[in-house]
Amino acid sequence: MSPLPHRALTEVRERIAAACRRAGREPATVGLVAVTKGRAPDDVLALLAAGQHVLAENRVQDWRALVDALGDGAPGATPPQWHLIGHLQRNKARFCRPFALIHSLDSERLARALDEEGAKHDHVFRTLLQVNVSGEASKFGVAAEDVEGLLDRVAALPHVEVAGLMTIAPYHDDPERARPVFASLRELARDLGLRELSMGMSGDYEVAVEEGATLVRIGSALFERAGAADGDEAQPGVGASTASTST
Repeated sequence: MSPLPHRALTEVRERIAAACRRAGREPATVGLVAVTKGRAPDDVLALLAAGQHVLAENRVQDWRALVDALGDGAPGATPPQWHLIGHLQRNKARFCRPFALIHSLDSERLARALDEEGAKHDHVFRTLLQVNVSGEASKFGVAAEDVEGLLDRVAALPHVEVAGLMTIAPYHDDPERARPVFASLRELARDLGLRELSMGMSGDYEVAVEEGATLVRIGSALFERAGAADGDEAQPGVGASTASTST
């Protein structure tokens, strides 16, 4: 197994802790979600062995292939907890019960598909509403002004829980350019009484933590020697054919 994920994991955790100190937060209030998209199974096993057990994939089919490749996992390591972060189509809802959290709920129709699947198995899907804060046409997500109405409608579905919000900031070489996006999502979550904030990727996660992220989605900074910002989330996701929101 490559030693790189272990070293990179330590560095990312240290950077999260430093960002928390700058913001007057406890590091324990920020969860690290390791994005395994396109990564070699041996590198994922090394990450598990290093103590990172919260993992995420963009596509259901990629997750299933990786789980098969990982086999019994890393000896002695905590079994992984899986999140789904990519765009999800309704016809894939039947595969989503193993995910501890779905970050990309973006429509009432998808919520109803999840609710129907949950009713069959007495299962409640824990989700985040994906919000297109920046208004980019290339990104999935609910417009900020539509979030409250969607929340009200989803609240009537007994097998879908909305725990918070997720967003993807526009990519820019300067991570400070993402700060207004993250601040807007934080304020929206506060107004709606939602706790979880999934925001920040390899290129801007420190700013996201300073602005209140409770979950950061990190891919390339954990697996590549040079922490490029691309590759953490590449949408379209599950079976999608629309414009990408890769950052």
